[in-house]
Amino acid sequence: MLHKAYKLESSPAPRSCAVFSSPHSGAEYPESFLAGACLTPLQLRSSEDAFVDRFIGDTLGAPVIKARLPRAYVDLNRAADELDPAIIENAGGQPTNPRIAAGLGVIPRVVANGRAIQLGKMKLSEARARLATYYHPYHTALAGLVEAQRQRFGACYLFDIHSMPRAALPRGLLNKRPDIVLGDRYGTACDHWLSDTVAALFTEAGFVVARNTPFAGGYITRHYGAPTQGVQAMQIEIDRSLYMNEARVELHRDFEDIRARISGVLTRMASISACPQKLAAE
Repeated sequence: MLHKAYKLESSPAPRSCAVFSSPHSGAEYPESFLAGACLTPLQLRSSEDAFVDRFIGDTLGAPVIKARLPRAYVDLNRAADELDPAIIENAGGQPTNPRIAAGLGVIPRVVANGRAIQLGKMKLSEARARLATYYHPYHTALAGLVEAQRQRFGACYLFDIHSMPRAALPRGLLNKRPDIVLGDRYGTACDHWLSDTVAALFTEAGFVVARNTPFAGGYITRHYGAPTQGVQAMQIEIDRSLYMNEARVELHRDFEDIRARISGVLTRMASISACPQKLAAE
């Protein structure tokens, strides 16, 4: 299914209780947005989770929802009321949290390295129009998928797939930076057994895995994760330098090898999720 806000790949009879979400890989930039930006298209793409959607195949036996519009236009991993008064007229007097203060509200003011997207402010009506056209349809669809899986299987495991810049990664044990960071809001959005299982799968595939540092999970993980109600939510961050040149936003020659390894892990994650009651008892 192709909606103006998202691409949905789903089966009427899913084999897995998982749902895969890719909210930051959208790369369809409206011409009017590009014309009004004070950055080049390449600079705008610096905040995009470029190519992440290619890791999530359509043969997982689970619903997959992918954003079409870029994060620089509307950030689907923020709350709808995270409006930045520095870029939106009549949005309020002061930023209400550090994300908004940094220019990373639901309508972003900056991309990577704090570069301003546009000069001046937009009208509140324009910001609301973006949310109505792109933000709310994505979350309505995602919420529907999560509830449908919960009703069908008795549980839903939401895996929110992202990428992270190499420079943002601290060195961990043995002076190694993580390839994968799993965010479960410190166990509040996802039970430990599932986080342990996913970590083991990525480790077996040869990746260095970290938990909750420096990314513990954003709005989607926090909002949808409710383990006591049968919904597990986990954010998965993939180091961009593994598969692409970050400065040029171009794939490495060995992309297919990384894609195969990561897609293999996601396939195993979908398979794990197929029998939640059995797995929860293991």
